[in-house]
Amino acid sequence: MRLDLLAALNAERAARRAAVVVTELATGAQRLATAATLASDPLAPEIAAALTARRSGKAGEGSVFLAVDVPPPRMLVIGAVHISQALAPMARLAGFDLTILDPRTAFATPERFPDVPVIADWPEETLPAYGLDPFTALVALTHDPKIDEPAIAAALRAECFYVGALGSRRTHAKRVERLAAAGLSQQAISRIHAPIGMDIGASSPAEIAVAVLAEVIRALRTGASATAGAAA
Repeated sequence: MRLDLLAALNAERAARRAAVVVTELATGAQRLATAATLASDPLAPEIAAALTARRSGKAGEGSVFLAVDVPPPRMLVIGAVHISQALAPMARLAGFDLTILDPRTAFATPERFPDVPVIADWPEETLPAYGLDPFTALVALTHDPKIDEPAIAAALRAECFYVGALGSRRTHAKRVERLAAAGLSQQAISRIHAPIGMDIGASSPAEIAVAVLAEVIRALRTGASATAGAAA
């Protein structure tokens, strides 16, 4: 790989942006496809499909090889609650870099979340430094609009690949009204998975955690749009 191409790839990695190294198999010539260049790339549809699948492979009728480089997925959980305690180890086993955020210091403690980064602060104070991005899942579980909704709004604006929120349909309807009043478009708001989690009849905190993780993985692997669940 040319040094300039490697430097450009490393810059994309550092910024948590996806990139694809396109190699012409007949000549060995390479180019880097990024979000900034994808639209003008002659293989744009195939590159986009490879990025969605997060899978490297041949393209262009077998004439090129696409080496997909995608940032590792993260999960930011808003709320140091019982569901979060069950979700944290499951998500880490599934390969997510998970962080817990909750300004309520009685809940957000290392003792309740061993081996998991815990931030005891308000979303407005923490999220700019955390850096939400399209490779992050936002899971809002506090049931407190003052905590959940600033994080949800920030995640929608950052185009996180998954945004889910705990609460009944009635609770979510009121949430939608407040988010719309805060300037979020209906198109953005429609991306929220609420009630959170796949509809598996989940009841206990651990079961709800399974439903949430399944829905996050589906969104990660398929780019599925928000659909109503029934976990909570």
